[in-house]
Amino acid sequence: MKQLLEILGFIALLQGALGLVHEFTDWHIGVVQRLGFLDGYEIYASVVLIVAGLALFAAGNSAQQP
Repeated sequence: MKQLLEILGFIALLQGALGLVHEFTDWHIGVVQRLGFLDGYEIYASVVLIVAGLALFAAGNSAQQP
């Protein structure tokens, strides 16, 4: 479970960072700009993904192994 949370956290953190890179450099990378319902809210969605990724890392660190 810990590894799954860490992998999901890494993916969320990476996609959030790539979304911010896309907004500030106009490189066409990441998945945030490809979602049509997020038009106009890409920066907010990227920040939320970064925060969610950090939260998943914290949850992964607190998860107990059996």
